[in-house]
Amino acid sequence: MYAPIEYISLGNRAATVRERSFSGGGTVSSKGRLGARQISLVALMFAFSVLSYFDRTIMSIAGPEIMREFGLPATQMGAVYSAFILTYALFMVPGGWIVDRLGPRATLTLMGLSAALFTGLTPLGGRPGLGSWIGVAPALIAMRLGLGLGTAPLYTSCARMCSRWIPPARQARVQGLIIAGAPIGGAVSPLVFSWLMHLFHWRRAFWVAGFATAIVALVWWWYARDRPPGAEPAPLAAPSRPPTPWRALLANRALLLVAFAYFTVGYFAYIFFYWIYYYFGAVRHMGFASSARYTTILFLTMAAMMPLGGWMSDRLTSAWGPGIGRRAVPLAGLVLCGALLLAGTVTSGTAATVAAMSLAIGFAAFTEGPFWAFVTEIGGDHVGAAGGILNTGANVGGFFAPVLTPWIASWAGWSWGLYSGSLMVFAGALACYFADSSKGGRTN
Repeated sequence: MYAPIEYISLGNRAATVRERSFSGGGTVSSKGRLGARQISLVALMFAFSVLSYFDRTIMSIAGPEIMREFGLPATQMGAVYSAFILTYALFMVPGGWIVDRLGPRATLTLMGLSAALFTGLTPLGGRPGLGSWIGVAPALIAMRLGLGLGTAPLYTSCARMCSRWIPPARQARVQGLIIAGAPIGGAVSPLVFSWLMHLFHWRRAFWVAGFATAIVALVWWWYARDRPPGAEPAPLAAPSRPPTPWRALLANRALLLVAFAYFTVGYFAYIFFYWIYYYFGAVRHMGFASSARYTTILFLTMAAMMPLGGWMSDRLTSAWGPGIGRRAVPLAGLVLCGALLLAGTVTSGTAATVAAMSLAIGFAAFTEGPFWAFVTEIGGDHVGAAGGILNTGANVGGFFAPVLTPWIASWAGWSWGLYSGSLMVFAGALACYFADSSKGGRTN
């Protein structure tokens, strides 16, 4: 395990002042290549990310068939879709606290097994099943609430794991790569789950998805360790664990500013997740078949630009220190994604609109790795709790965007519904400018 990051203030610069020693295949400097063990762990966390978004989005693929089979109206199905994000957001901070207590190996195993359980139990929300007793919609909502609760510690656990296994000079690109699994999971779920439904019917298709998630969780438990070999400290007894400094975390100016900036990213991204397909098809009259292809292009652009943003942040951090390197990429990315959304809204050509919108969501994704590296570096021994605060911001923003966007559109038109996303991320860019981790310091 590497030593804590130390900062030397140099005006607006901060410099990382010593190399860290890593195990897991030998000693690796802060600028060294990842070993085979580290790459395998990153691959497993990437798989968790892919399957997490696969599991949470397949309900929308099965939704039309479930609605036909049980006669559910669209309003009730909408409540089923949104139930996941409610518990996912509410349990983000408790999930971060849990990973600080249990460690990322145990927490990710429990996360994977609980996601597998509630995904596999989803068919029991119908009739016959729990739906026969309490109604199909309430039963499916209960399954989705359980899935959100169990999935909440995913990215905070990955951040904690990366803080112990990944050199600081590669933090942002690795965390960006892990989170890139999310849009890939979202992009492949329509094709793969539709194929599974064709082979097995929607009930068995959920069982297959749950089984795949459980396999990854069990492989993770068998293979992963909380710390590199040779760096394992004597285990602490439960009473001697340091308490989580919630007051210090919530008073950390840099953490609160970056959590607000991440809130704006969540708001911006969830406009795309919930409404861009409708916008392309119904507002811009591109046709819903074409809209599905264009939406897939957006997801793939996100996946490509997440690691790129992390790589650029790591290079800037190595050259200029984290005070600049961790802020510059989110600041630029938020300005660009807001400007490109404005451009995509006012342009008239289909190709130009899709290109601008793809780059807009791509530059929002560009900021993911730097945000998580920022929190990993200032969280100290409480990365999980700090990451929980960060990700709560994104998901609160994501909770409001699907509701506020059509409400704004009903009053001022769809262009203003999208403009609200641009205004939001411009405010996030301003927060990034003032969120200097070299002045806020670590929370130990």
